Amino acid sequence: MLMWRRLLQSLYSPVHIARFRFHPIGKAISYVFFLSLIATLPIAIYFTMSINKMIDSTHQLLKQELPSFEVINGKLTSNENEPIERTHPDVTILFDSTGTLTTADATRYVNAVAFLKEELVLVANGHVQSYPYAFMQVDRFTREDVYEFARTLQSLLPIVIALSFLVLYFFTCTSKFLYVTVLAFIGLIFRGTLNKRGTYRHMWSISAYSITLATIFFAVMETLQIVVPYAVALDWFVSITILFVSIKELPSIKEAG
Repeated sequence: MLMWRRLLQSLYSPVHIARFRFHPIGKAISYVFFLSLIATLPIAIYFTMSINKMIDSTHQLLKQELPSFEVINGKLTSNENEPIERTHPDVTILFDSTGTLTTADATRYVNAVAFLKEELVLVANGHVQSYPYAFMQVDRFTREDVYEFARTLQSLLPIVIALSFLVLYFFTCTSKFLYVTVLAFIGLIFRGTLNKRGTYRHMWSISAYSITLATIFFAVMETLQIVVPYAVALDWFVSITILFVSIKELPSIKEAG
């Protein structure tokens, strides 16, 4: 059966989800990889767009609006006595050699580059990455060095984006497989409570398809850039509910006997 057909049926039909337990386990595994790809794409697309805009804007702001500075032995130094904020339509630049600002201050922005006292903080589409200067293994660098690095990074952007996507996809797959595995154990509890037939392999397959609705919903919300309150709790509630009603479609032990 085509992957897309299974996806569509898993959105609305507990009966079909229950029947999918008879498929080879490899189909369920490949389906989780497929769902992981769907969940990753919206994040990857917006991350790519944000990184592109951030690099262009940072390149311009570094050249025109930030003061001269040096990073020596992991510490940012300049002649400025207070933090500086430069706002651009695509990115906000924070500069603070006084130690006043922290990573939490940078997270208030959707897209930001923060040169803090001891670290560089990147915020792309709300996702935060922190890089302590001490870990860069360079004893000294200046604004001009960062400017040249931004130009180099721009030329290497396709490689950076591809590697970032692979890392993101890997972590998404890992979380989905752990999610399905936990759901399968919950399925065993439901199976016993409802007096239904089914092995752990059956519960794992059913769980793999039970996460479809929540995965597609949150992928759409991510695409529309809509923040869903209590997203984790809602995700588990929807998946567990679908798992429960799908297991109810299994034959009971008495009926099978």
